[in-house]
Amino acid sequence: MLLVLAACAALPLAAQDWAKARLEQSPRHREMVTINHDGRALSAFVAYPEASTKRPVVLVIHEIFGLSDWAQEVTDELAAAGYVAIAPDLLSGAGPNGGGTESLGGQTAVGRAIRDLKKEQIESDLNAAADWALKQPASSRKLYVVGFCWGGGQSFAYATQRKGLSAAFVFYGSAPAADDLARITAPVFGFYAGNDARISATVPATRASMEKLHKPYQAVIYDGAGHGFMRAGEQPDATPANAQARDAAWLKIKSVMSGSR
Repeated sequence: MLLVLAACAALPLAAQDWAKARLEQSPRHREMVTINHDGRALSAFVAYPEASTKRPVVLVIHEIFGLSDWAQEVTDELAAAGYVAIAPDLLSGAGPNGGGTESLGGQTAVGRAIRDLKKEQIESDLNAAADWALKQPASSRKLYVVGFCWGGGQSFAYATQRKGLSAAFVFYGSAPAADDLARITAPVFGFYAGNDARISATVPATRASMEKLHKPYQAVIYDGAGHGFMRAGEQPDATPANAQARDAAWLKIKSVMSGSR
């Protein structure tokens, strides 16, 4: 885990003014909420679809960069696709005066705080956010989870402990230990980058383990794409490979979720 955090933290994070601008132009209702659980005050960003019927919930797990502008923007994109989307700030309380990602003042501090998170706290925060969203009047009580980079690994791990998931989407995140995979009850869909051997080279072993356990697992590796292509593929200076990988991945997750509404 420490090696994964170090590798992710070493990635440059381009300015996200473009993500913030797109978010501010969104016509959808968006809000920050506080979810109190287990003695914690968990902040979460929520975006609602413009829909006349109840819709499934998507739990969004942010990158190692915390609840960034892009993490909020991609959450809003999921709402645009027709889902109640919630992205908890897993660094809630880690900053000065009990603040979260925004209060930590930069990637060095954010990465250090991510490193220090306890597994039990991550799980309880994710469950609290999911449970809160599922109870909202706009929810159809169906739950998906999606995570990116560090959050991709957490999405895979969440599938090992959350019962009743409709599907887990793992973007360039590492898989749990083989012994933990047996607890998975939902289909897992993995999205990986061709130019990211640190993660993509582990896919064959994960696929073999999931097949041995008769667990549904579909994995795709996008040639030429780099780690973080869902964010990098949206940036104004996106490479063609990253942009194409992002577009293809969006089509896949929308297809999976729309087919099981």
